[in-house]
Amino acid sequence: MRTRKFAAVAAGLTMAFALAACGGEGAGSGNDSTDAPAGGGETAAAGDQTIGVAMPTQTSERWIADGDAVKSQLEEAGYTVDLQFANDDIPTQTQQIDQMILQDVDLLIIASIDGTALTSQLDAAGAAGIPVIAYDRLINGSENVDFYVTFDNYNVGVQQATSLLVGLGLLNEDGSENPDAPAGPFNIEVFAGSPDDNNAGFFFNGAMDTLKPYLDDGTLVVPSGQTEFDTVATLRWSQEAAQKRMEDLLTSTYSGGEELHGVLSPFDGISRGIITALQGAGYGPTLEEGLPVVSGQDAEIASVALIDQGVQFSTIFKDTRKLATESVRAAEAFLQGEEPEANDTETYDNGVKVVPSYLLESDIVYADNITELLVDSGYYTAEQVEQGS
Repeated sequence: MRTRKFAAVAAGLTMAFALAACGGEGAGSGNDSTDAPAGGGETAAAGDQTIGVAMPTQTSERWIADGDAVKSQLEEAGYTVDLQFANDDIPTQTQQIDQMILQDVDLLIIASIDGTALTSQLDAAGAAGIPVIAYDRLINGSENVDFYVTFDNYNVGVQQATSLLVGLGLLNEDGSENPDAPAGPFNIEVFAGSPDDNNAGFFFNGAMDTLKPYLDDGTLVVPSGQTEFDTVATLRWSQEAAQKRMEDLLTSTYSGGEELHGVLSPFDGISRGIITALQGAGYGPTLEEGLPVVSGQDAEIASVALIDQGVQFSTIFKDTRKLATESVRAAEAFLQGEEPEANDTETYDNGVKVVPSYLLESDIVYADNITELLVDSGYYTAEQVEQGS
């Protein structure tokens, strides 16, 4: 018989567990009175425990890779895994998580579509004594988020802006000032991620803080004047929405012969939409032939191939294998009645609590380090990079 690992639940949830255990009717209940109480009893073997994994979508290769990595590493550790993708539909994800709780999973790993839409699900998880790990996207407005695994998202934004500055010749690839930098001014436009994703603000702030000195001294100019997050955000990180906005910007701001030199993009799908719009307007087809510098994020293989071909300038590599590994470590700690290791206990306030977090580092990918970062590490093969799939 399975034995629940309630010792992993935050101390504030101990009473909620006791009520759920006594009543036997709460969401996630289903074990009988022999289940182990918080902090006591015999721990169940991994093979007797099920972990629910909720991922946002299969429309992005990044999230497919995340789901596969988390599932395979958990299964290698001996756990049963219920992996669900919600296709960027909030009601679908809430229903999937509700069902996982009703099926009495021992732990939840959730990459949310909307970080504010899961309060009732997390309340049910907390009442049932199910630890919750937020995966790469912080879940806001709930005390029942036990841990957060992610990358240093502010630094990801710094890296995106740095890569844009490198592409414009203002910085060297190591981030140092280029003594032979052109004077400018350079015209750029700014895109941000989805406003319902907590990470998007961190990316944006890191990038804009990095660009600010160059904007202040006139080296960089945003001719459209669109620099506020709410104006430049891209709902659901949509490639199509990004393409449409870029087309509108080209029509409204650059139809008089003005030249666009670079675009800050926070995600490879958005980058590809931007590039499609630029090429359709006669820029390019490559950087060497006049395509503006476009940044990115997630090292999606389609964009890595474009970087290799001299079309997209850069992306940010966030090794999902490492993110999956930290998620598994945190899950195992909870299920063994322990607290997982956190390396940040100050940054990620979800509006109710500061969530203990483990932050990973990321890398900037340029054409000349694709092999070193992505091929030699086994993330992609050289053939995949060449084919873009």
